[in-house]
Amino acid sequence: MSTQPPRCPWALAGNDRYIAYHDNEWGVPVHDDQVQFEFLILEGAQAGLSWSTILNKRGGYQEAFAGFDAARMARFGKRDVERLMKNPGIVRNRLKIEAAIGNARLYLKHLETQGSFSDYLWGFVGGKPLQHRLKAAGDTPVTTAESDALSKDLKKRGFRFVGSTIMYAHMQATGMVNDHLTTCFRHKPCMALAKQRPKMAAP
Repeated sequence: MSTQPPRCPWALAGNDRYIAYHDNEWGVPVHDDQVQFEFLILEGAQAGLSWSTILNKRGGYQEAFAGFDAARMARFGKRDVERLMKNPGIVRNRLKIEAAIGNARLYLKHLETQGSFSDYLWGFVGGKPLQHRLKAAGDTPVTTAESDALSKDLKKRGFRFVGSTIMYAHMQATGMVNDHLTTCFRHKPCMALAKQRPKMAAP
């Protein structure tokens, strides 16, 4: 008889790393600029690929992109792009690599001119996680009006690889929406975490 708690079906399709990610990170509200930036880069890298591919390369990305230090990434030039194109620890896609560097520069610009990037993202869901109370995997949306609006605004600011589907995955990963199925053991804990959110910074 299995002693494993009930999980979202997608978590069972991967390895232990995949399960740990589901149990400890996915759907947990993130109010930290640095972590939000990390997921912006990782979700952009996922475009057209499986999340398990990116999760397995997460360590490679941390090393290749200086621990997701945006200030260091923003200084990357053509030689760095060529170096990264030879790095098997990441997805060797030139457009995605160049987009990550460009997004780092825009992220820093946002911090300098508008303050918290996390607060900006959370503004698209009213500052608190959306609770979808999904009963089956097939009920999970791919995009929503909120991800559409966020994607449109990011593109207007010059960010790349931020389509609505990518940004909805970002919202799920950072707990801006709780898409754990109601049958999943993480659904209620993530709902409880939503009530503990810090106040957003004043504009």
